[in-house]
Amino acid sequence: MRTPVCAPSQFTQGKESAMGRHSQSHIDDNLNAERARIIAELENTQPGPQRDLLESKLRQLETASHIDEWLTSSGLQPPEE
Repeated sequence: MRTPVCAPSQFTQGKESAMGRHSQSHIDDNLNAERARIIAELENTQPGPQRDLLESKLRQLETASHIDEWLTSSGLQPPEE
């Protein structure tokens, strides 16, 4: 399952538009739901290639979540010209 990506055009000068806030919440919900699904599946998966794949996907989701938090933080400023 792929998580939809929020396009940068949905945000304006560091402030989120109404659509941006809705999309951001939707992205957070999708990331959290997928994370919970993978964790539950990991509990029932024996060591091997399938478990390795699930662990890799979990790391990718955690990385995506950290990047998303950074990109949507209020401290993120555009570069100075």
